[in-house]
Amino acid sequence: MDEVAPVIRQALAAAGSSPGYPTTAGTPALRTAAVDALARRYGVSGLADGAVLPVIGTKELIAWLPTLLGLGPDDTVVAPELAYPTYEVGARLAGAQLLRADSLTQLGPQTPALVYLNSPSNPTGKVLGADHLRKVVGWARERGVLIASDECYLGLGWDAQPLSVLHPSICGGDHTGLLAVHSLSKTSSLAGYRAGFVAGDPNVVAELLAVRKHAGMMVPTPVQAAMVAALDDDEHEREQRGRYARRRDVLLPALRAAGLTLDDSEAGLYLWATRGEPCRETVAWLAQRGILVAPGEFYGPRGAKHVRVALTATDERISAAAQRLTA
Repeated sequence: MDEVAPVIRQALAAAGSSPGYPTTAGTPALRTAAVDALARRYGVSGLADGAVLPVIGTKELIAWLPTLLGLGPDDTVVAPELAYPTYEVGARLAGAQLLRADSLTQLGPQTPALVYLNSPSNPTGKVLGADHLRKVVGWARERGVLIASDECYLGLGWDAQPLSVLHPSICGGDHTGLLAVHSLSKTSSLAGYRAGFVAGDPNVVAELLAVRKHAGMMVPTPVQAAMVAALDDDEHEREQRGRYARRRDVLLPALRAAGLTLDDSEAGLYLWATRGEPCRETVAWLAQRGILVAPGEFYGPRGAKHVRVALTATDERISAAAQRLTA
């Protein structure tokens, strides 16, 4: 991970003397900063301050969302076929059923309680098109299904421009039945701060807030102050994006030169690569060259012949990996 921007570190330190309990709902400054940043950076409009809720890193929210919503054995949670494992973990913690599906036709006559979207995708970097997003939103609304869109990589589009499910071109300005999950771990390099938020349907956000108050799910006040600084400052975000872009420009052609095929990889922090062999063999082949990657099968059966290559190492490590690939 890269260093935290000075403006964020300063805000954290300035709020260090905060002896009282933090507000579960988030400070007014944080809620305003989140609404403004979503509008400024991603074109999301019509959000009220009460439709935003800070979370202790988005992994926490995803892991506990089905439980917070009161789902159980009679409920089905839908996750992408290739997905962050925490979607499945969250369903299992709630005792709900998990269904992996990328298309509505795979669901048949079922009416799930919760559908996860992830665009750009972790691990593949695939971006869901506007027509697909609109179709899913319309389908969900006809059936009263809640959509939780994991948008942690929304600001990292390379070959395609991702859109939030809350963008007016997708939802028509109506956020009913929609949640968008956002993280500062990627765009602001705040993985160690555990800083994220969820925004969308104000009624659902209010329900989540009511439960989280009693569960002690509060983001520390200094971290909330740091989040305000991160959300208000676009310059450090542009600089961080530039770092990832430069690393991608180095690593992507090196992987291709080494004989790997890149699929999807349109956005986000990862390259989705294959040598056309079982993923563990590719992991071993790269490890022999001092390069560590994640086996694709970790993200679902469809990843059996792919590996996930991250852009989060330092510039020096990325350059070293590229040299080893092309030696």
